[in-house]
Amino acid sequence: MLSSDVQVLLARFAPSDEREAGFRDRMLDLATQPSPFARTSFEPGHFTASAFVLSPERDALALIFHRKLRLWLQPGGHVESDDSTIVDAARREVAEETGIRDLSVERDGLFDIDVHRIPAHGTEPSHEHFDLRVLFVAGGRALRGSDEVEGLRWAPFDDVATLTTDESVQRAVRKLRAQAR
Repeated sequence: MLSSDVQVLLARFAPSDEREAGFRDRMLDLATQPSPFARTSFEPGHFTASAFVLSPERDALALIFHRKLRLWLQPGGHVESDDSTIVDAARREVAEETGIRDLSVERDGLFDIDVHRIPAHGTEPSHEHFDLRVLFVAGGRALRGSDEVEGLRWAPFDDVATLTTDESVQRAVRKLRAQAR
C-alpha cells in the first residue's frame, strides 16, 4: 500500500531545516487522508513523485523544461495506481520524461520533500503538490525527450542558478553540494 510506504519514508526522513519539518508534518497528515494520491484530490492536494537525477560523474542534474509552468525542473509527476512504491513512481517519471532507464538509487529513502502550489489550469483548480523526491544516478548521459517536456538537458551545478528554476531546485543543489564536502 502506497500510503504505508509514504509513512515509512517520511518517518525515516531527516528534515534539513524547519521548512522541511513543516512539509513533513503536513505530508504525514495527508498520508492518513482518503485518496492522497488521486489527481482529483484538490483540498489540500495530493502526493507527487519526482527525482533529482545526477549524471554518471555526479556533476550535473537532468532537468526538464516544464511546458505548463515554464520552468526548468526535475522530472516528476503524479503517482499512478500501478506504482508499488514512491521510488518506482519517481523512476517511471524519469523514464517517461527523459528516456533514462538505467538508474541507481543514490540514497535509500527520500532525498528531499517539498509542498508547492500548482496554478489553476483548465478545469483543475489551484492546488498543492506534496512532492516526494528521490535521488538517482544515471548510468549514462543519453537523454530522449518526450511530448510531455519542451526541453531537456544536463545542467552542471554551477549553471542551475542561471536557469529559470524554482527555489526547491536551488535548495536541492545546495544539499548536493553540502553532501559532496
